[in-house]
Amino acid sequence: MIHNQNVTNVHRREFIAAGSAMAAATSLSSIAHAESLFKGKAEHVISIWLGGGMGALDTFDPKRVGDPKAKVAGSYYDSVETAVDGVRVCEHLRQLAPLMDRVTAVRTVHHEVINEHAAATNFMHTGRPVSGTVVYPSLGSVVAHERGAAADGVPSYVLIGYPNVTRGPGFLGARDGYLYLTDTSQGPAGLSRPESIAAERQTRRERFLEDLRKAQPASEDARVAEYEAAIDQSLKLSGPEFNHSFRLETEPDDLRQRYGGEFGQRCLLARRLIERGVRFIEVSHNLNFLNGSGWDVHNGGILQQHALIQELDSAVSTLITDLEQKQMLDNTLIVISTEFGRPPEFDSGGGRGHQGSSFTCVLAGGGLQHCGAYGETDDLGKQIVDSPVSVADLFATIHAAVGIDYTKSLYDGDRPVPITDMGQPLAKLFG
Repeated sequence: MIHNQNVTNVHRREFIAAGSAMAAATSLSSIAHAESLFKGKAEHVISIWLGGGMGALDTFDPKRVGDPKAKVAGSYYDSVETAVDGVRVCEHLRQLAPLMDRVTAVRTVHHEVINEHAAATNFMHTGRPVSGTVVYPSLGSVVAHERGAAADGVPSYVLIGYPNVTRGPGFLGARDGYLYLTDTSQGPAGLSRPESIAAERQTRRERFLEDLRKAQPASEDARVAEYEAAIDQSLKLSGPEFNHSFRLETEPDDLRQRYGGEFGQRCLLARRLIERGVRFIEVSHNLNFLNGSGWDVHNGGILQQHALIQELDSAVSTLITDLEQKQMLDNTLIVISTEFGRPPEFDSGGGRGHQGSSFTCVLAGGGLQHCGAYGETDDLGKQIVDSPVSVADLFATIHAAVGIDYTKSLYDGDRPVPITDMGQPLAKLFG
């Protein structure tokens, strides 16, 4: 009997020792995994969306000049040197050219969605093709979910442009959705108190709401809790502190003029919102009135494409220098993305079609080790020659830059979903 008890004690000690060793190994493995991840120090993202499809060889990946009338493939414009040796950009990006040492034009982004704007837009916002079983969250919603707002009383995610499901939270739920506005002169619809509602009257309304809440029985329904949280958030956002962010007239006149027109004012507002503590902001630049077609330059739309490029140039260059002067550039990642690129050949109307085999997205600031340009395309920008970058890789780079574990999974109910489609960050940008 004593012998059996001794054996049992030995087995117990061996079991405990084995369990402790396994726990220690798991802990060490977790530490090693965390230490092996690329992790940047950016705190905010300003994502600039060029709806329609920006042509890389007419902007950030110029090639030899073509001739639309003679149907000779090539760039539409001449190019200029930049602050980075060997890196050239379109002549209409003259203000960005001397700042390209704070920028990386990722020239080798690619996907297989070519001829459908909506599907490609979804891909470039969620990092995945449309699925019949899963509604994937947008990049902005994932960043909002993982990092939350950087201050109390502000939303984590703001969209300056028209709302769309591709920008939404998908399976993450409404809590990680966006607040949107379309006009920088007015701010978000529904958050500005009408002039007829004085502060005293608003206070009485809030007291009445509080009395109603106290009179209601407690509920464990998550939907009720989310609804109550949304009411509390809207009350905070309608207050004077957050709404002050939209008073662009308080900025110096010369600075506002340097930012430029409505798109530039959106970029200025984005800077003010990150100062307030918003984590992720998308700024839409598809204002068709400049050239009649936005960045979708089929046929005659290309004739005034330079107006779009010049507006992008003045707004983004001013945003970079403004953030830098306020010592905010290193903790603010600027992303310029688009649904696909344009081919070097000209169509029958002198414009360009769609191209997904290679196109350019741009990263700036965010504490990254910038190199002017990443990746190489062939002599006409049709095919990738070196360092291809999948959309998942681009997303993983953005996640890593803002300190998000790009290897983790999110959960659609009890179903694990990798946060990116197995993407890997661009190691060169993390030093």
